[in-house]
Amino acid sequence: MKLVVLAAMAAMALQAGGQTPMPRGQMPDLGRPTKPGDELPPFNADDYFPGQWRFEWDVPEGALGDAGRIEGLTTYKALGGGRFDATTAATGAWGNFTVHEVLTYDKQQKTVARSVEDSRGFSYQQTGTIGGDLGGFWNVYLEGTPFTFHGHAIRIKHNLRLLSPLNYKVGVTVSVDGGPFRNYGNPWWRKDPTA
Repeated sequence: MKLVVLAAMAAMALQAGGQTPMPRGQMPDLGRPTKPGDELPPFNADDYFPGQWRFEWDVPEGALGDAGRIEGLTTYKALGGGRFDATTAATGAWGNFTVHEVLTYDKQQKTVARSVEDSRGFSYQQTGTIGGDLGGFWNVYLEGTPFTFHGHAIRIKHNLRLLSPLNYKVGVTVSVDGGPFRNYGNPWWRKDPTA
C-alpha cells in the first residue's frame, strides 16, 4: 500500500514539476482494432508542424553540392489559415546556408504547396497531395518546378513520411538537365518537444 501511495506522489510531483507533455498522435483512440469501414480523420497540420525540428542528411555528390553530411534546425511557425513559415539554418557538406519556405496546407482538398527560397541562389515551388492510414502514418508527395543552379536545370521531388508526432523522414529525388530522378538521400527531422 505504501508503495502505491509513493508511486502516486511521485507521478504528481513530476506533473507539478513542469514536465513537458509528450505530443499525441493524430489518430483517435477507437478503443478497438481498426475496421475496413473506419473513416480517416483529416491531418491536423496546426498540431503537427509548429516548433523546432533538428535534422541530419547524408547527401551524395551532385548538382546541388558535394557529398557528405548536412545538419541543421528547421523552425515552423503557424501563420493561420493552414499556412506555415519555415526557416532552416544548415551547415555541412554544402557549407552554411539557409532555406526559407512558406508551406500551405488545404485540409479540404488534401493538398500541400511549398514556396522555397535557398540562400545559395535559387528558389522553386512544389505542390502535391497528402494521404494517410488508420495506423497514424501520413505521406506528403511534392513535385517541384524546375530551376537553374550552376548552369543546370534541376527539379526536386520530396516524399515526406510523417511517422509520429516527433519525427518525419523525407525521400528526396533530383533530376538534372531533364534526366531521370535519382535518390538524393533520406533525411530525418526530429522535433524538440520542449521548444
